[in-house]
Amino acid sequence: MSDASPNSTDRQSGNSKSALTRFFGSRITWPVLGLAVVLLFNAIFIPSFFTLEVRDGQLYGSLIDVLNRGSIGVILAMGMTLVIATGGVDLSVGSVMAISGAIAALILTETQLGMLGIVPCVLFAALAAGLMNGVLVAYLKIQPIIATLILMVSGRGIAKFITGEKIITVGDDSYNFYFDFIGKGHLFGLPFTVTLFVTLFAVTSLFVRMTSLGLFIESVGANETASRASGIHDKGVKIAVYVFAAFCAVIAGLIDASNINAADTMNAGVFTELDAIFAVVVGGTALTGGRFSLTGSLIGAMLLQTLMTTLYTYGVPSDVAPVPKSLVIVAVCLLQSPVFRGQLQRLAGKGGGR
Repeated sequence: MSDASPNSTDRQSGNSKSALTRFFGSRITWPVLGLAVVLLFNAIFIPSFFTLEVRDGQLYGSLIDVLNRGSIGVILAMGMTLVIATGGVDLSVGSVMAISGAIAALILTETQLGMLGIVPCVLFAALAAGLMNGVLVAYLKIQPIIATLILMVSGRGIAKFITGEKIITVGDDSYNFYFDFIGKGHLFGLPFTVTLFVTLFAVTSLFVRMTSLGLFIESVGANETASRASGIHDKGVKIAVYVFAAFCAVIAGLIDASNINAADTMNAGVFTELDAIFAVVVGGTALTGGRFSLTGSLIGAMLLQTLMTTLYTYGVPSDVAPVPKSLVIVAVCLLQSPVFRGQLQRLAGKGGGR
């Protein structure tokens, strides 16, 4: 005779349903599943995708390429996550990338200062860009999409002015070693870009979760008036996240310029702001602000990069690749919607009733 009573059976069943509800209701469940599906596709149709080889103590392979090329997307997505969490958006990160690369290339070709001259200049550029966006949004109450659109347009013009509207190519001089290392160096067997974004992600995550800043950001995004009434300096929080987003864009710009050994202001950072927004939304952070997930944004950025690498490996032309990419984004966003999942459950229930 079984010791289980009907009540205990019902309780276990309820607990199982509750666990499933929590699992499928999590913000990062669907991007993780999406990434798993893409990786499964590669395992079946492109087995070489998972091949790793060691050359001169360094790892090479498609998975390493995903991490390396996805570093810019992850870094931009981190800054964009905090901006979106406050209810804003930053369309200027691509232009800030172009400015960063232009400054670096100009210093390397016109001086012998190397990174000693680059670092303070690009940090000043990040501070200026972030303050401009933050002040326009926080104090002048301009809609974030308009405020950052101003720098998106003018910033690329500034970058062209810095370079004289031409591509500045950086040579292989010895004082350019550290600049080259940013985009093409290796550390612990992995591309340095991987170490860079992992370190930035870890520091940012600890800072927003181990201090009150993360709570302030979510509070401002969820209800700006209530957060101000509770003593939070909402304007300061907004300015801080826009400065951080610009800082992330500067790092991404240095990586991009280092990868090609040049400052190409026409192409540097083009559409990267859209990819960053896609990664944040796919990662489960709502555009309306409030609660955010840096981990979700990281997974979202890796999902998009893995998908694009898969498409290129499979021979999909670059002008066609954005189509399946957009379909995956739409699918993940729909599955994250409680309303859409509820409709699917109702349809499944009707089908089962027949």
